[in-house]
Amino acid sequence: MTDLKPIPFLDLKAQQARIAADLKPRIDAVLAHCQFILGPEVVELEEKLAAFCGAKHCVSVSSGTDALQIAMMAEEIGRGDAVFLPAFTYTATAEVPLVLGATPVFVDIDPRTFQIDPAHLEQRINEVKAAGKLTPRAVIGVDLFGQPADWPAIREIAERHNLFTLDDCAQAFGAIHHGRRLGASADATATSFFPSKPFGAYGDGGALFTESDERAALYRSLRTHGEGKARYEVLRTGMNGRLDTLQAAVLLSKLTVFEEELDARARIAAAYDGRLGNAVVTPARVPDSVSAWAIYAVVLPDGAARDKMQAGLKADGVPSAIYYPRPLHHQPAYASAHDGAALPVSEDISTRIMALPLHPDLTDQDVDRICQSVLAHC
Repeated sequence: MTDLKPIPFLDLKAQQARIAADLKPRIDAVLAHCQFILGPEVVELEEKLAAFCGAKHCVSVSSGTDALQIAMMAEEIGRGDAVFLPAFTYTATAEVPLVLGATPVFVDIDPRTFQIDPAHLEQRINEVKAAGKLTPRAVIGVDLFGQPADWPAIREIAERHNLFTLDDCAQAFGAIHHGRRLGASADATATSFFPSKPFGAYGDGGALFTESDERAALYRSLRTHGEGKARYEVLRTGMNGRLDTLQAAVLLSKLTVFEEELDARARIAAAYDGRLGNAVVTPARVPDSVSAWAIYAVVLPDGAARDKMQAGLKADGVPSAIYYPRPLHHQPAYASAHDGAALPVSEDISTRIMALPLHPDLTDQDVDRICQSVLAHC
């Protein structure tokens, strides 16, 4: 297979070609009215996204990271506060508490779904309370790789310990849990429109969802320098966290094909399951859910097997990626914040996990070729 054209891990050009007839007029309209910040497309997008996931409010922002930060700023989370979050996720989830002066407390994950382990979350909360150095304030559940975290269990624990719940849905916008799309499973939900996400812009962007009128108003103020009802009325310390109108126009166009793309992702994931299930450990499904399939991650026997697999795939023109090669508590940036607790599942999975290409523009021939290459190099 070495003489074949490499398969793209992500194919934004193919997607752009499919939506070009709708996309160009939307961009042209923005260029015509010149309302590049908080223009009418931003308002339209917020209304449509709230309706799509069944949330009362959607507040668009400049990135998924800023969405997390604004949500925590609104709760006045800061110095002396503990924020519980999974050790196996992208750095943005942990960096925001530190930026605000709070302390991330890392929690281990389920070895099959890769989602935060509720039993270990309870244990970690009790450990922090017993130590008496930090005040437990919030828990961030991450809907990793497109599947939902165990929100009923997380909410029950959070309610007993009086914790704010924040859903980091950066990889899972469009996913369904217990018959409802993610967006109202926590006190607030943050998502990302980074280009590689299932619902991605052509640059940075994000959004917050909430059922609370008060939180939504705070988010809108905080994203615009803490403004009040008038532009030069500054009520609080905020940030510059607004979504560009051009990005809103791109997202409105992508929304017209989003459900079709989610269906395509699901079909490809099912094809991988059927072809590869006896050769590698394929992703377990979170019960009563439908994944957005941002990432299809398999688990190999050990690091050497992963290295061999990646080398073989590369020779065949098949890309792969590692999400994530190191759990957050092993990252130098978080060494001083971590309390030293062992997180064995996160530590083990990071040495064996590997992602295969999954995007809606993979052809049946692409999927067959990917599967053949994986099977050849097991």
